[in-house]
Amino acid sequence: MLKIVNEGAVSSLPFSPAIIAGDLMYVSGQASVDPDGGAIINGTFEEEMRRSIENLRAVLESGGSTLDNVINVKSYVANQSDLGQYNKIYAEYFSAPLPTRSTIVGVLGTMLKFELDCVAYIHATRQQASKP
Repeated sequence: MLKIVNEGAVSSLPFSPAIIAGDLMYVSGQASVDPDGGAIINGTFEEEMRRSIENLRAVLESGGSTLDNVINVKSYVANQSDLGQYNKIYAEYFSAPLPTRSTIVGVLGTMLKFELDCVAYIHATRQQASKP
């Protein structure tokens, strides 16, 4: 099965918000943007991170998934000084068992403070995963 998800948070840029391929949902990078038109909304690091995750949540839900279905996250943090706050806020949205994660610092230039993308498993949550 291959399905394009074009709802949740839209952008005027040339990409699909998400694509479901078989059992996996691949969500494009979500940033601090207006979910109806894609205009960047600047704010504090916390405001931008929370808006980005809420946009991610909206795309996931449009595809029939949730944050609990996320198995891999890639995060992009503009300033190393925000890493402490990043880890604190991240833990509010992603509960144990946690998804795998990569964090890249110093790559967003001056337009954004935070962005993330993810892969979600459609048929089960992390909490339903078998444990060793």
